Amino acid sequence: MDWQQWHRDYDDPGSPVSQRLAEVRTRLAVALADVPGRIRLLNLCAGDARDTVPVLAGLERQVDACAVELDPVLADRARRAAADAGVALDVRTGDAADPTTYADRLPVDVLMLIGVLGNISDADGEATVASAASMLSPGGTVIWTRSNRFRSEPTHEYADPAEWVRDRFAAHGFDEVGYVVPAEGYWRLGVARLRTPSAEPLPERLFTFVR
Repeated sequence: MDWQQWHRDYDDPGSPVSQRLAEVRTRLAVALADVPGRIRLLNLCAGDARDTVPVLAGLERQVDACAVELDPVLADRARRAAADAGVALDVRTGDAADPTTYADRLPVDVLMLIGVLGNISDADGEATVASAASMLSPGGTVIWTRSNRFRSEPTHEYADPAEWVRDRFAAHGFDEVGYVVPAEGYWRLGVARLRTPSAEPLPERLFTFVR
């Protein structure tokens, strides 16, 4: 998958990914504002961090933020965007599926899984959701997205795979705060707050992209 090419869809303000981007920024701003005291943020598979940098730039409070992106070109764009906006953002060019890449940042108050769960198998999705409960501090928030498309053979009977993801978060100790289904478009966005932290150690690898 050419992720640099994929990001060019953002150039069209009417595209589904641009509409999703606006919703992600709105939800992220609310989640960060709800954190008392010091704020710790982790964005996995962050791309060029366009969903994060403008939100951080608009906050009056400082955020201890980290973005992880495997593609070096996109990671460099994220660093430049943060620098141009005067935002302190630790951009790490590395594999977001490998928890050792950001282990020193855990736990966090807000975890972003944007564009992750729709590109991995159900087994990896289950593992990633379960791991989120170990990556967040008590009461922490996860913001996630999932399309209504299947990228691999499903292991469930849900017609909309995002509904399965919602149930997985509930099963792993999260309370749903928000869920967005656009009037038109294939994306869904969920916000969930950790009710029951997990003491389970993180696996060596969270997921593998199927495309």
